[in-house]
Parts: sequence; structure tokens; C-alpha cells
Amino acid sequence: MNKSLKVAAIIILVLLLDQSLKIWIKTNLEYGEEIKLFGLNWALIHFVENEGMAFGITLGGDYGKLALSLFRIAAVGFLFYYLNLLIKHKASFGLVACFALILAGAIGNILDSAFYGLIFSETPYHAGSVATMFPPGGGYAPFLHGKVVDMFYFPMFEGIFPEWLPVWGGEHFLFFRPVFNVADASITVGVLSLLLFHRGFFSGQSDEILTREAPVAENGLDVNMGEVKTDEVEPEEK
Repeated sequence: MNKSLKVAAIIILVLLLDQSLKIWIKTNLEYGEEIKLFGLNWALIHFVENEGMAFGITLGGDYGKLALSLFRIAAVGFLFYYLNLLIKHKASFGLVACFALILAGAIGNILDSAFYGLIFSETPYHAGSVATMFPPGGGYAPFLHGKVVDMFYFPMFEGIFPEWLPVWGGEHFLFFRPVFNVADASITVGVLSLLLFHRGFFSGQSDEILTREAPVAENGLDVNMGEVKTDEVEPEEK
């Protein structure tokens, strides 16, 4: 399997997992309903929706939502272009896979923003009701104004910050508070992998970024190696 097919497989797999789980959550759980994972109190499926960025971060109003959706589309376009550039120049598969995960996550959340408002009814906030897919009266929001479905919630531990701690002393804390989805996780894994395993990408010093043939000047001098490539010529006899 060549590198392009592997990248396509990563993106398709992430999108299938992300969208399948979101659609199931949206059409089977009430808003705020929880399911314990493996019987653990701190590992939950917890259905919420947000109108903003990853991990529930939001931007205000309809214009903020539209601006965020347009930014996501522009970012996906750039990621497609750059990923194609990396593949074309034979970058390492690890580096390419990181960008594939980031791209897949970005597409996953764009699908929510772009289409969920068109194909789903509004999620009711009262007990016993769930959203429906393709409702007779149409969806709850126009194109690019849909809400992102989140479901993973890991409130591992909570407590009170010590009084001597600046700013937060004496305040309650909960770790890990954000609720996220498969797309968010894909973006996070891709970014963390870049930071941990491909630090040379940011400095431009790694030979895994782009492997290009060394340019050769007209006089035969290899720009990268500084070696003369001209054929040896016997001196002319006089």
C-alpha cells in the first residue's frame, strides 16, 4: 500500500468512527445523559453540544460561529495542500500520518458545523426526548451553523487548591473537565505526535521533512555539498 492510500485510510477511519458515534449519540441519548465506560465513575459518555472549537471552547453569536466555520474550511484547504506536498516530496510516513490525523479531525468537526443543523432536529432539553434525523419540518440551523457533538468526559479527580497557591488558592478544581469527541482526539494526537516525535519539523533541520534532490548550478557546483561535479579535462598541449 503506497503512502497516499495509507493517508486516505487514516482519514476515512477517523471520519467513520467520529461520525458514526456522533450520529448514534445524537439520535439515542438525551442531552446531558451519561453512560459509564467499563463501569468507571470517571470515564463517561456524556452527551453535550457546543457551537465553538475543540473541547467546548466557544465564540460568541452567529457571526462568531460563521467565522469559525469559515476558518475551519480554510484550514482544511491548507492541510490538504500541505499534506499533498509532504507526500510528493517523500516525507517520512510518521510526519505525514500526524498531518493526516489533524486533517481528519478538522474535517470531522466541519461536518457537524456544516450539515448537522440541516439534517437533525434541535436536541430537546427535557427528559425522554432525543433528536431525530431528517425531521419533516427541516433542521434546527442553516448551513455552517450546526452544533458540534461531544461525548467523552473524564473527570478523574477533584479537590480544593491549597490556600497558599496564587490566584486559585482555595478554589475548587476538576480534572479533566473538557468534553470532547473523536475528531478532537485525532487533532490532539496528531499535534502531540508532531511535538514529541518530529521536533525537527519546526526547526527545519530534519531531513524527514522534504527530501529533494540537491540543486546543481551551471558551473557544476553542488550547492549542498560544495563539491565540483565537472568532468576532469586533460590540459591542452602547446
